[in-house]
Amino acid sequence: MFVQVVIDEYGYALRKTSERLVIRDREKKVVQEIPFFQVDDVVISSKGVSISSDVVEKCIENGIHIHFLSNRGEPFAKVVSPFLQATVATRRAQIQAYNDERGVKVSKHFVRAKIRAQASLVKYWAKNRRDKNENLQAMFQTAISNLEHKLDELEEIKGASVDEVRGTLMSVEGRAAFAYWEVVKCLVHPDLGFQGREHRGASDPVNLALNYGYGCLKNEISKAVLLAGLEECAGFLHVDRSGRPSFVLDFMEEFRQPVVDRTVLSMFTKGFAPKMEEEALHVESRRVIAQEIRERLESKDRYEGKKYQLKTIIQRQAYHLATYFRGEREYRPFVWSW
Repeated sequence: MFVQVVIDEYGYALRKTSERLVIRDREKKVVQEIPFFQVDDVVISSKGVSISSDVVEKCIENGIHIHFLSNRGEPFAKVVSPFLQATVATRRAQIQAYNDERGVKVSKHFVRAKIRAQASLVKYWAKNRRDKNENLQAMFQTAISNLEHKLDELEEIKGASVDEVRGTLMSVEGRAAFAYWEVVKCLVHPDLGFQGREHRGASDPVNLALNYGYGCLKNEISKAVLLAGLEECAGFLHVDRSGRPSFVLDFMEEFRQPVVDRTVLSMFTKGFAPKMEEEALHVESRRVIAQEIRERLESKDRYEGKKYQLKTIIQRQAYHLATYFRGEREYRPFVWSW
């Protein structure tokens, strides 16, 4: 079984002994030893952590990605093999797709997948919520109808390139998101101070937990994109910006709701009360969220007639995107079976 190694304590050190990854605390006491062949990836989310060049080399040899996260869950660096950059045909096809029909189609696929997932999650809440308050159930049905109407609007959007349709696509996506997050506002306790989605600068525990969860998902998406030979920064919906992994953000739209929203919001409806530390999540709370997201990624969902772990579905979808850009097959976004 593969293990995700998460280092979230100040002063920890990662060293290599023979074929094992050795983790020491700030007193240099060994707290864990793991054979490299059992390591899925390494996530470092604390300051003051040291890692030896021997560990980096061994991780690269074993295809292990090393991710660095801020205390808000935002990835700011990663270490991967330079040989993952060698899939020229796929990257060239992806970049060329920006200016033709492929870019329009895949952009619509990403938005469609996100809105479908939002509608599915609202249906899931409506079915499983113990409180059968008529007003709440009516709100669920109104939101579902609204989201399904946005899917109809999406089908009417036409254009020859992404630049022609991006504004309209983002308008539909934004209005769908508003309807969805209005439902979420009614699900979480008022004392949590959630007034809607906030990205940077969020201070309430719900947005902070969501943002941290998205950071965990972003690592998984980034790894899948690189392994499929795709270019992280050559996006379609998300515009180019220096250092911004626009395509990773595009591809994430298929998985935000089934992986992060379902997990994190379920935690809050079950009474999760994260510890705070200067308007940020305490390390213990970040650890709990990361573990819940990992368990969700390792849970199974129906896909292509079988059941696969969600992290496997993400990787297979990335490979399908690569073949789509190369003109070898059509692309079908992941549809979560709620």
